[in-house]
Amino acid sequence: MQELINKANVLMEALPYMQRFYGKTIVIKYGGNAMVEERLKEGFANDVILLKLIGLNPVIVHGGGPQIGKVLQQMGLKTDFVQGMRVTDHETMNVVEMVLGGKVNKEIVGNINHFGGKAVGLSGKDGNLITARKLEMTRINPDTLTPEIIDVGMVGEVDTVNPAVLRALEQNSFIPVIAPVGVGRHGETYNINADLVAGRIAGALKAEKLILLTDVEGVKDKQGQLISTIDIGAVNGLIEDGTIGGGMIPKVTCCVDAVNEGVSKAHIIDGRMEHACLLELFTDKGIGTAVARFNV
Repeated sequence: MQELINKANVLMEALPYMQRFYGKTIVIKYGGNAMVEERLKEGFANDVILLKLIGLNPVIVHGGGPQIGKVLQQMGLKTDFVQGMRVTDHETMNVVEMVLGGKVNKEIVGNINHFGGKAVGLSGKDGNLITARKLEMTRINPDTLTPEIIDVGMVGEVDTVNPAVLRALEQNSFIPVIAPVGVGRHGETYNINADLVAGRIAGALKAEKLILLTDVEGVKDKQGQLISTIDIGAVNGLIEDGTIGGGMIPKVTCCVDAVNEGVSKAHIIDGRMEHACLLELFTDKGIGTAVARFNV
């Protein structure tokens, strides 16, 4: 009997959050091990369905770097990275679009639909959802100590987001699943970082939440302890003193940009944990790092 009471208490703890987020949009960047392990893939699909059934509007943006790398290797195509960005020539871009917009996207859609959801797969090219421009990268030339442009090919950054496409799906109870591919002014295709796409879509939709599923617990302090909340005004200082470094810098920066564009709160959480999204959304403590404008 006590076990049943404990389950009821869990639901009661979640109730105020369900009420608060009812009718609100939640943008989730889906990637890392959560996309690879069968147990986590099934759990994620069911979590998303639950969010929709209780009145939230989940929007999924997925990555697919490991899957792209595997197909490129099978095809005998070499992959180079510059500052963490995959150099994407036209041949590589064809593979990227095939893997992201085809195999990966349809697998996620299929999982959600298999368990009773109503998911629709999109790329940023559908309905001009994401217009993009070429990403301009620079580095300091060690000989001249002056900046020089690095050409990483068809790697892009978001120019504009057309939220009307997603609103139409939302109004008809569909769950959008978006591949991070955008279209340029002349119809060219760009490969875009999924975190950045999720952040810009969350901003365009004025989402209640942006959730980045990663393979780490969140942002940690110099003692290795999880930082549960970060005010956006403190981010630059944490980067300067080295608390936020490496691959966490673009993730936190993405969260800050989303909050500045109207997202209430952004979260960096560990997608390796079962039901990570539910634990972050519907429990008092949460499991990751929340980034918002706390000091107002």
